[in-house]
Amino acid sequence: MIKKATFLISNTDYKKCPNPDKPEFAFIGRSNVGKSSLINMLANNKNLAKTSGRPGKTQLINHFLIDEKWYMVDLPGYGFAKVSKSIKSDWENMIRSYLSNRENLVALFVLIDSRLEPQKIDLEFITWCGENGIPIVLVFTKADKQSLPKTQSIVAKFIKASKAIFEEAPLYFITSAESAKGKEELTGFIEEQVEEFYQERN
Repeated sequence: MIKKATFLISNTDYKKCPNPDKPEFAFIGRSNVGKSSLINMLANNKNLAKTSGRPGKTQLINHFLIDEKWYMVDLPGYGFAKVSKSIKSDWENMIRSYLSNRENLVALFVLIDSRLEPQKIDLEFITWCGENGIPIVLVFTKADKQSLPKTQSIVAKFIKASKAIFEEAPLYFITSAESAKGKEELTGFIEEQVEEFYQERN
């Protein structure tokens, strides 16, 4: 469980990110997927990541230091944010260069709205991740908004679609920022990965 979360720095350039001496876990998703709410729920701090009714609020690579052991990174969303094409292009370049070059990135949590049928934009993004060797974990959000069978049905469809992209389907978690569903499982996974990271370095 996360005890302390401290904002460190915001950047548009991965080269200016903190020293890659700690394991890093990044969060990304289509605009309005509930990314900031999920980050705040995991960190036990409702004000850590900025939440907004306006999609596309996150426009920078935001680093947080967690329990002095690892970095949590809030990345700009992709998709429906109402911004100009040039800004959108800048965001994409910034995200791709960060993901391709950040050597201490242990996992990229790709957030998926559990209420929606598999979206083309999400599948395109995870395809790019697969082609570029980015280690992804799927996180289905907003599971409190519908019945468990409905969520499981959507998850099954998405996993089936992802099997066409990957040799084996990515690991996934079902979450809710409202009810804290999936919090223990997700933070437990991160803790295991953090431990492995340091064991390999020693």
